[in-house]
Amino acid sequence: MKLTDFLRLIHPTLTVIVVFPLIGMVSNLAWQTMQRRRQTKDGGKSKIPPMVGPEHAKLGRWLTGSVVGSVLIGVMIPITKNILKKNVWSTNPTQVVLIGLFLVGTIAALIALYYAQKKVWRAVFATLTGVGLVVLGAQDGVWRRGFEWWVSHYYYGITAALLMVFSLAILPDIYQDRTHTWRKVHIALNTLALLLFIGQGFTGTRDLLEIPLSWQEPAVYSCDFVNLTCPQGQPQP
Repeated sequence: MKLTDFLRLIHPTLTVIVVFPLIGMVSNLAWQTMQRRRQTKDGGKSKIPPMVGPEHAKLGRWLTGSVVGSVLIGVMIPITKNILKKNVWSTNPTQVVLIGLFLVGTIAALIALYYAQKKVWRAVFATLTGVGLVVLGAQDGVWRRGFEWWVSHYYYGITAALLMVFSLAILPDIYQDRTHTWRKVHIALNTLALLLFIGQGFTGTRDLLEIPLSWQEPAVYSCDFVNLTCPQGQPQP
């Protein structure tokens, strides 16, 4: 394996070590929070400690940052490889500068979203973060599997990241809304996100099998991924 192959493993390694454990903890705390709310709804008592709600929100904020960070690493490594391989800096330096600005802008917008209090600013920074993720993910070099987008690791990941960003943006509204509408939206969207994360486990494992090592790329990328055929080599004597 070459350096570029080791760099590709950063994204799945961080996802397994950081993101998926957080998903398990956040999901467990979410379930306990709902159970405690039901048990105390009519003045009853619950053995579940009241801290499960704040802990769920706290770890949820960490989960959003981890998911967005994982996505950025996952797309920037192949983008950088493509820039170096095709010498894009010499042929189109403006594109390289714009990619760098979008990367910095996306990170800055996410950080600002964590500190934003007013609804309008939360909406602005959440939108900027989402736009940055989508634009960076659309660059050359990113393995998107467009011919099977419905089982694409990339599209699952981008969608889950956008849902996480939206959940972070509406977090203050959940506690202020007396009608619990935002809470219901939060539960529905994060249930969808959980299903996407489960799909990520499958599609990510599959892509690790399909994406070749750097020295194998000329042979593998000559194959037809739609019809599942490869050029026939010369028979060995």
